[in-house]
Formats: sequence, C-alpha cells, structure tokens
Amino acid sequence: MRVLWICNIMLPVIARALQRECSNKEGWITGLMDALLAAGDSQRIEIELGVAFPVAPGEELLKGDTGRVRYYGFRENTGKPEIYDAGLEKDMQEILQDFKPEILHCFGTEYPHTLAAVRAYNRPQSSLVGIQGLCAVYAEAYMANIPAKQRNLTTFRDWVKGDNLPRQQEKFRRRGKWEQEAVRLTGHVAGRTEWDRYWTAQWNPQVKYHLLHETLRPCFYEGQWQYENCCGHSIFMSQGDYPIKGLHYMLDALAAIRRQYPDVHLYVAGNCLLRTGPLALLRISGYGSLLEAQIREYGLEKQVTFLGNLNAEQMKEQYLRCNAYVCVSSIENSPNSLGEAMLLGVPVVAALVGGVGSMIGPEEGWLFPGFSRDEDGEMQRISQDLREQVMKVFALGEQVTERTRKAREHARRTHDGEKNLRQLLELYQELV
Repeated sequence: MRVLWICNIMLPVIARALQRECSNKEGWITGLMDALLAAGDSQRIEIELGVAFPVAPGEELLKGDTGRVRYYGFRENTGKPEIYDAGLEKDMQEILQDFKPEILHCFGTEYPHTLAAVRAYNRPQSSLVGIQGLCAVYAEAYMANIPAKQRNLTTFRDWVKGDNLPRQQEKFRRRGKWEQEAVRLTGHVAGRTEWDRYWTAQWNPQVKYHLLHETLRPCFYEGQWQYENCCGHSIFMSQGDYPIKGLHYMLDALAAIRRQYPDVHLYVAGNCLLRTGPLALLRISGYGSLLEAQIREYGLEKQVTFLGNLNAEQMKEQYLRCNAYVCVSSIENSPNSLGEAMLLGVPVVAALVGGVGSMIGPEEGWLFPGFSRDEDGEMQRISQDLREQVMKVFALGEQVTERTRKAREHARRTHDGEKNLRQLLELYQELV
C-alpha cells in the first residue's frame, strides 16, 4: 500500500534528518505516522509512506529517505496562500511520478498545494482530503465583531505588508476558492464534526464523507487536572494572534471579571502581537494595536501574560496550572487545544461555534452561544456570556470535577488512538 501524504509543514522526523529546526505545529501528524507504520509492521500490512511538504520557492525540489518514510519538498510561498501558483502542479507531478502512490491523502485545505495535488493526481476515487479548518467559512467570521471604526486601522507594518484586517479577510476568501475547488475534485473527505460534513456536502454533493477523529500528542493522554494544584482564578488561551481566536472578547470580559476576582490572570500562548523589542512600533499590526488599546483602557497590564510559542509539554503544564481553559473563537471546526484540555480534565469554557458542539456537550463544559452575525451589540453579548461562564467555574472551586470527568471520558472516546488508527487503515484499504 503506497500512501502519499501532503502536509502543511515539514514533519520533525524529516527536519531532524535534514538538520533543520522543527515546528511545534501539527505534532499529532507525527504521532499518526509512527502509529501507522507500527501497525503496518505488527499487522503485516505492507505500507510505504511518502510525505510531501512546502519549502521556500527558491529551493530545489527536495527528495530523500529517512529510513522509514520517503520525503519530498515542493516549492510554495506559504506566506501568500491566497495566490495559486500553477507551478505547484509541475512539482506535484514530479513527486507523483517518482513515488507512484496508490492513495493521495492531503491534510487540510487551507493552502493551494491541496488543490495542486488533487489536480495533478486526477484520481478522485483514491484521493482523500482531510478537513481541518475551512477558509471559505472562516472568512465570514473573520472580523469577529471588531467595531467598524477599528477595522480599517492600518499600522506601518500593515501598510508595508498590504495586510490590514479587511485585506486579511479578503485573503481568506481567496483561499476559500482554492479550497472549494479541491473538495469538488476529490472523491473522499475525512472530517470530524457535523459542521465540516455540512459544508463539504454543500461544495461537493457526490463526495463520500468519512468520520475520522484525530489522535492527539501522547503527553496529553497522561496526567489529570486537579483543583488543588491549579493557580486559582487563572485563565489559559492557546492562541490569540488573529481576530478569529477572540482574544478581544476575552480582554473585554476580563475587565469585568477582575471586579469580583481582583487576582484573575490571563495566560495566552502563541505569537504575541503587542509591542516588544526596539522595532516594536514598526512591527505591530492593526489587531495588535486593538489589543493594546483594550489592555490600556481596562488597566490590564498586570493581568495578562503572553507566553510565546510552547511545545507539547509546556502546553500541558499550562493546562494543568490554569483554573479554566477558554475557547472563545468566532469560528472553529474541532480545535485540538479543546481536545487536549478535555483529555486532561481541565474546566472548559467554550463558545458554541462551528464544530465545537460535536466535541463537547452541555454537561461537560461551560458553554454559551458564540458568534452568529456581525452586528452592533454582539461583541458585548459574547463578552458578557463569557464572563458569566468563567465566573461560574471560579465560584464552583473543586466542585467543577463532575463536568470535567465527563469531558475527559468523552475526549478519551473521541481521541482513542487505537480506534482512530483502525478506522484510518480500513479507509485506506477501501480506497485501494
């Protein structure tokens, strides 16, 4: 069985072989690769795995072997994913001719390389596109109720990059066009929620949908959140570097929460958009300026800490330390951070948007209606609902464990590695 994966990043096992830096993103794919190859060995299924990923446009087409997987680097400017470069198809054709896959499996639709791959392969019956986010739908929730007067703010950085908020939203719309075309050209999609099932069926009524949950990084299956070990009245968000993640909702709510809980503290992982370093004024974005303005207006300078990019173990440490994990995105499919928090039994406060309701139920977390339309008053409503749910978690203290136990049990079923691997092998055998 010859399977070619099309990934958004160079996997760590390949980066190490090439003596390059590893990315912390999409670590679950490495776990899936290891499990798939191990299962092939134990079940005597002959699996030959190829992995293709983007490299800078100026580089040569990469090709090599780690001893367990063949790897290929195709040339793509991932900094401008809204632009479709037809040269991608030529690179894909060279890779396909060399590896000769029986199955093409693309992880995600967010980049043009998925469309280039399915076009070059041109075998819908053995093409599988895994759904992660959906840019075409995300575009409509991109502004996330940011006040109209602040949307067009253009900083020096935005002017140089041509990348203020309206242009960022338009880029998502353009990416969505390539994404929809990729779904129309494939015969199979693998999804995780009723939300992605609905949208892929809208774009391709003939596509065969397969429910295939993700197996998360190994460290999140060990350990458990304990109230007595957490930092009381602390909140953790896994990202906040663009509007969809909803950090501006959280800051609005935080100001109100502080009136009742003066020691409340928010920790945010991922890229920090605030001004840091000697060239900070030149680098800050319009959205970063909005967040700074909120922090100044509400006097939250001592209540917010940006943690930077964290690896899996560091993320786990933050989950176990916080009093509540918050997911207040304006749109999501099935965020891995939510699954990680649930697996560890962390109290979850989440906005019910996109596919979130397929991951967690009302008896498993503190949920509220999230973004539904872009209109006056919606930001205040979401911030108020968020504030109320966080304060409920704080008030319950150690009594939160009834819901967190149920969430943990649910996540263990959803992210059951053995079951998910078995389903993937069955799916590959069907495609072959």
